[in-house]
Amino acid sequence: MEINKDFSLKAYNTFGIDVKAKFFVQVQTVDELSEILKRDGFHQKFILGGGSNMLLTTDIDALVIHIAIKGITVISQTDEHAMIKVMAGENWHETVLWCLERGYGGLENMSLIPGNTGTAPVQNIGAYGAELKDCFVSCEAINRITQELHHFSKDDCKFGYRESYFKNEGKDKYIITSVTFKLTKKNHKLNTSYGAIEQELTKHNISNPTIKEVSNAVINIRNSKLPDPKDLGNSGSFFKNPVIDHDTFNRFSQDNPQAPFYKISDTQYKIPAGWLIEQCGFKGKRFGDAGVHEKQALVLVNYGNATGKEILELANTIVASVKQRFNIKIGPEVNLIK
Repeated sequence: MEINKDFSLKAYNTFGIDVKAKFFVQVQTVDELSEILKRDGFHQKFILGGGSNMLLTTDIDALVIHIAIKGITVISQTDEHAMIKVMAGENWHETVLWCLERGYGGLENMSLIPGNTGTAPVQNIGAYGAELKDCFVSCEAINRITQELHHFSKDDCKFGYRESYFKNEGKDKYIITSVTFKLTKKNHKLNTSYGAIEQELTKHNISNPTIKEVSNAVINIRNSKLPDPKDLGNSGSFFKNPVIDHDTFNRFSQDNPQAPFYKISDTQYKIPAGWLIEQCGFKGKRFGDAGVHEKQALVLVNYGNATGKEILELANTIVASVKQRFNIKIGPEVNLIK
């Protein structure tokens, strides 16, 4: 392992923010990770995965440890299911494609989500009516202090909407090293009712889709609305869709009868944050090199040389505007590194 000094992280975060790590090291095995965690001489250690779910607003005065542990293994299977173990450094979308190539279903609706597999449980990533927890079995994570490897069951992870134990009580305590999924080999449970999936399938005259065709539909939809971070710096959806109670929803829907919504339960409703932001006039607006994407108001973008602080300032302006107009508070889905 080579430890670099004053290392630029521009290529290691999808926003393309040019901040520096005081020290930087890349680990490719769990043993290397354990070894570097034991290493003295660094007052702080910062864990970096795919860099897709964060906004860096300042230089990192720490040892940045980049998780690059690779490998996907089928650990058991029956006629109907396959259990696969995916190491933390595997790119999420490449993991989805690996499964589709083998006919394993369950992750197809989450195609093209940026980031690595190891950080996926932290957010309980999801898209188009599917969430990681739907196929999640367990994960392994190393204790940052003791370097002991712990096994976390689905219940242990306390998954919620873009929430988990690792984002709350377990924050900064553990580093996920692998994730195990249970996927279908036949009788796949397809989820095509959310968003524009059915419309996309119909456009291609597909009435009885395969898991690969569902994935292709999701990819087409995402490509039509979301910029490729390689071309335009972004972190995917910057904001979470707010969940409001029944009374708040009634007041909101009376004032905004045309607004889209998703009923979660008899007492909870989810309102698309993108719609709220668009109604406030931010869609497609540019403020220097920071802006809101022209096709999807949920996505904040870096047109080239925006700083993390400039993007954060724009995000705060949007939050205040939505609160003032709709009396609904939206919050970031990305991690803000201040």
